[in-house]
Amino acid sequence: MTDNATETGIDPAIRDQLALALDVDDLVAAIRLGRAFKDYFGVAKIGLELYSAAGPEAIGTISDLGYKIFLDLKLHDIPTTVGKAARVLGAFGVQYLTMHAHGGVDMLRAGVQGLEEGAENAGLEPPQSLAITVLTSDGEAPPHIMPKRVMLAAEAGCSGIVCAVGDLEEAHHYAPRLTRVTPGIRLSGDNADDQARAASPGDALTGGSDLLVVGRAVTRADDPIAAAQAIHASAASAG
Repeated sequence: MTDNATETGIDPAIRDQLALALDVDDLVAAIRLGRAFKDYFGVAKIGLELYSAAGPEAIGTISDLGYKIFLDLKLHDIPTTVGKAARVLGAFGVQYLTMHAHGGVDMLRAGVQGLEEGAENAGLEPPQSLAITVLTSDGEAPPHIMPKRVMLAAEAGCSGIVCAVGDLEEAHHYAPRLTRVTPGIRLSGDNADDQARAASPGDALTGGSDLLVVGRAVTRADDPIAAAQAIHASAASAG
């Protein structure tokens, strides 16, 4: 953490539970966001948009700013392809990688093994493989889908899952040892945009989330730094 973060009273434990979504299509823009918010977020999420624009360079560049890397590519293909892709990505030094649980247990297992092998071959610590359960933009998924995918993730050996805040309790019931990551984080009064199941940072942490993904709530705020501070205040209220 920087000296400035210490001076502003940012709780390092909360900072490490917050991932900044760098949902931009330009690496220079991502660097600007990363520098602006590095006192408030310990993890940076690189998704399809930025990875398509800048590729592996985005991982190294954002990591050099001091962030852990959450690579959100939502891998979904045949097991062999996912396993090989995850092996490549594991060698890049990411801390988290997402795969779609919809791909099934064999695909997830191949991704888990490939990710671990890639990191091990590069002499890196094992990353966390995260299974996407139901997208937070999907407000019409049948109720049996989420628990089914949580159990698939556990069976495949995934480290964790990505789910909506409203699914945290049920997910914990089916797989209590998995890390739980929650996107769709918004402050009270924010526009939910395309997130059908948004929630506040305080609600997410109270519900048992281990990592909160925050994007437009700060990056598109009228006062981004004030929004980041409000995110921390909401998260602190859960303690």
